[in-house]
Amino acid sequence: MIVTTAIEPSPATLSVTDSLPTPRRLAGFSSGLMAATVSWALAGWSGFVLLSSLPYKFSGHPATQHIFSTIGEWLGTTVNADLGATFSAVGAKGVGTIELITAIVLLLPALFWLYSKAVRRSVGLSRSLFHAVGGIMATSLMAGAAFFHLFTPLGVQVVVEGVSDGGSLFRSALSVLIAGLLLVALNHQVLLKR
Repeated sequence: MIVTTAIEPSPATLSVTDSLPTPRRLAGFSSGLMAATVSWALAGWSGFVLLSSLPYKFSGHPATQHIFSTIGEWLGTTVNADLGATFSAVGAKGVGTIELITAIVLLLPALFWLYSKAVRRSVGLSRSLFHAVGGIMATSLMAGAAFFHLFTPLGVQVVVEGVSDGGSLFRSALSVLIAGLLLVALNHQVLLKR
């Protein structure tokens, strides 16, 4: 129950400025709700992008083979031949597995929420913690993706069999990188408490 000390004007005496937000009007809107809503939007987008790439990574799609063999060749000539060969062979499935785990971490609080509603009691797990950790994981993954797009022969526009993706993979990686950073920024307090 909210108790106010001021008397609200009658509708007949309201002016245009009365409808503008004021600290008193905004006090009823929780900044925690706003942060949670934005956090869920960022986690949802990141989860969508990460999960939508999995069929390509696990099916041996020609574009995926091109991407990981290009990076593997580059690693083989600049870092270590064995590392390059290994990355070419199993990099897609390895990265895909880490992306799957990241998406699960980001979206798992939704299942906990549904479960808590079904059993009518709190599960006691923090959405903020999952979103902060998932944000760190997504940021790390996509920083790697951005690095390989920018600093290897892969390039910003991936060209497979003469067809360019127009930079869509790079833009998707950047969007998840930014979303991950924002998730960490929105939810970092829970990490500092531990």
